Amino acid sequence: MRTYLRLLVAGFRRQSTYRLAALGGLVANTTFGLLKVALLFAAVDAAGGELSGYDAGEMSAYIWISQGLLGSVNLFGRTDMAARIKDGDVAVDFLRPVDVHLASVTTEVGRSVFALLPRGLPSVLIGALVVGMSLPDGPAAYALGAVSVLLGIVVSATTVYLVAVAGFWLVETRGLEILYMVVSGFFAGLFVPIRLFPDWLHATASATPFPSMMMYPVDVLSGRVDGAAALGLVGLQLLWLAATLGAGQLATRAGRRRLEVQGG
Repeated sequence: MRTYLRLLVAGFRRQSTYRLAALGGLVANTTFGLLKVALLFAAVDAAGGELSGYDAGEMSAYIWISQGLLGSVNLFGRTDMAARIKDGDVAVDFLRPVDVHLASVTTEVGRSVFALLPRGLPSVLIGALVVGMSLPDGPAAYALGAVSVLLGIVVSATTVYLVAVAGFWLVETRGLEILYMVVSGFFAGLFVPIRLFPDWLHATASATPFPSMMMYPVDVLSGRVDGAAALGLVGLQLLWLAATLGAGQLATRAGRRRLEVQGG
């Protein structure tokens, strides 16, 4: 555990060196957040003040919390592991006395957690001060929301790892990464809440791990879902975490047997 804790800290410290990039990300989050406010508030107004259970305050909370998570939840499909598999450097990783899968996920989580500080929290604060939003009253909701956010980050890391290890069988994974980016952003609730989807599309999204990365943490942290329902969403996140972790372990072991590195 000490080794993985150090990898977590190393990922955090590595990401902390890109401070200007973090500032640029905050500016982008705020800009697109304001654009989403204009569009989605207009939709709420056109629906008579409530759209699929969202009023203006709840819609604002969705917008700003989801924008705040954008830097921490990997919806882009790119990881260092994909490049290491393509270059053959993963062969060195297999010689190290750590689990390649868990080491990669842990480092990714450390980098993602750092993004909450310069991008995530300021985005939510800007939204609360400039636009206003609905937030839960009790501290228990914030504590459960923090757990849900952390689970969302880890689920995104374990899921995107599955995209990377496809490189053991594919010559090029960039096409798969682009497909992942399109599908994950849509089903995670990046553009609109998945409750706005038609019933069949909402059911399809709910059958994937993507809502566990962003939509469920937003619902829990904003207080839109509370009590037993909130615990149920966290339980779903735990189930998807177990499923993606198991799939990652199996794919890594199969990929290790498949791996063939040429050159010197």
